[in-house]
Formats: sequence, structure tokens, C-alpha cells
Amino acid sequence: MIPIAGDIVLDDSLIEERFILAAGPGGQNVNKVASAVQLRLDLRRLPSLPEAVRQRVRRIAGRRLTQDGVLVITARRFRTQERNRRDARDRLVAVIRQAAAFDAPRKKTAPSAAARQRRRRQKGRRAALKAQRRAEPDDGCC
Repeated sequence: MIPIAGDIVLDDSLIEERFILAAGPGGQNVNKVASAVQLRLDLRRLPSLPEAVRQRVRRIAGRRLTQDGVLVITARRFRTQERNRRDARDRLVAVIRQAAAFDAPRKKTAPSAAARQRRRRQKGRRAALKAQRRAEPDDGCC
């Protein structure tokens, strides 16, 4: 069981792991050893995931989500299978935690009277400065 946030937990048995060949650094070893990890998690089979969080995971996952509702995370950043496995699990947990964290709704506020007064004073100073820069009108000579 992997704790996510609050009462949301992720059962290890629901995570399907597949090891695949990885490109990149590793020399000849990269052609012989399947060091990259592909995690698959069926979001429909998560009983502890509230529907609102499930919808947010779908939105956050983007292209990592299949049409069947399976979240696929591929990790091939490291040379060893174990580090890639840990990286993939960390990224999976991060996606679900991000979806579980709801932002508090913004409360509309109005500027205080002192703030409005400061703004008007600053606008007056700026207008006066710009008025000084203006050329005086010609009398029509030349």
C-alpha cells in the first residue's frame, strides 16, 4: 500500500509493471538488459479514488492516459532497472497527489480606501511628469 493523500491509498497489486529495452547511455548493456520500466494503472479499479480526483487525474495525465482509462508511465532516465522502477512509481504518486490537492477557491476582495488613494496620487504624479515633457504649442510662427 502506497499512501497518497488523506484516505487515498494505492494498492501495489493494482500496478502492472513491464520492463522494456531502453535507449540512451549504457553501452552494450543497453542492448541486452531491459532496464526501462513501464507502469500501467487502471484508474477504474482504484476503489479509494474519489470520482472528482479521478477526473482530475485524467486531465493531468494527458497523453499518458489510454482510451481505456489506463495510466501509462514509462521511466528510462536511469541505467538500472531498480532506479527506473522507483522513478516511475514516484512519478505515478506525484500525478495522483497533484490531482488530489484541491486549490482553495479565490475570495474576491476590493482594494482598501488607502490603496485607492495611493493609486490616485501616483497617477497624478505620473500625469504631471508627462505634462512637463510635452512641447508648448507654437504661436504659428515659421
